Amino acid sequence: MDWSIQEIAKMAGTTSRTLRHYDDIGLLRPSRTGHNGYRYYDGPALVQLQRILLLRELGLGLPAIADVLARETDTVKALSGHLEWLGQEQDRLARQIASVRQTIETLKGDGKHMAQDMFDGFDHTQYKDEVEERWGKDAYAKSDAWWRGMSADEKQQWKDRSRKLGSDWISAAESGVSPDSAEAQDLARRHVEWLRGIPGTPTAVPGGDVKGYVTGLGEMYVADPRFAVNYGGESGATFVRDALREYAEKNL
Repeated sequence: MDWSIQEIAKMAGTTSRTLRHYDDIGLLRPSRTGHNGYRYYDGPALVQLQRILLLRELGLGLPAIADVLARETDTVKALSGHLEWLGQEQDRLARQIASVRQTIETLKGDGKHMAQDMFDGFDHTQYKDEVEERWGKDAYAKSDAWWRGMSADEKQQWKDRSRKLGSDWISAAESGVSPDSAEAQDLARRHVEWLRGIPGTPTAVPGGDVKGYVTGLGEMYVADPRFAVNYGGESGATFVRDALREYAEKNL
C-alpha cells in the first residue's frame, strides 16, 4: 500500500513542494513514481519522513538530518531515542501548562501566588549536577546567582544573543567555509567573548585555564547531542569544535 504525495503532505502537515525538495536532495525518495510522474510513498518512506520531521523539531538543518539518517540505520533504536526525548518534553510542557493554569486560577481568586508553583517546568537548574561535576560547585553557584540576578529583559537579551550565535554557526557550517577561515575565526572570537560573560567559568576567572575550557567545550558540543543540536547537529558541532580549537591555539 502506498499514498500519493498530496495525501502524504496533508497527513504530515507539510507541502508537496517540500517533499519534492526532499527527493531532489536525496533525503526522502518516493517508493515509486507513477506513469503520470506523481510520486508515491509506502510505509517505510512514511517512517523515514516521521524521523525527518522529528529531527527538524530538534532544530537540525537538512544536511545534519541526512548525516543522522545515514549514521543511525537502526530505525527502531533511533525512534526509541526520539520517543524518550519527546517524553521528557511532554513532561516539561505539562508542568508548564499546569503552572500557568494555576497562575490564572490564582489571579481569579485571592491573587496570592505560590512562587514554587508558578515556575514549575521553567527550571534552569536541570544541569546543576552536571555543571558541578565538570567545573565545581563554585562555578555553578556563581553562574546561578548571576542568572537569578538578571531582569526579565536581560535574560531575554541573553537568550537572543545565544540563539543568534548558534544560528550564525549553523549558517557558516552549511556555507562550506573552513574552520580556520576568517569568518569561522570571527565566530570563535564572539563565542569566547560570550563565554567570558558567564561568571564562574574559567573564561571569567583571572588565571583560569581558558584554552583548556574552550577546547573542552568544543569536544562536549560534539559528544553530547543536547549541545550539538544548537549547532545543527553533530557535523555543525564538529565545525564549531574545530574552529574553537584553531582559535584557542592561536589566541588563548
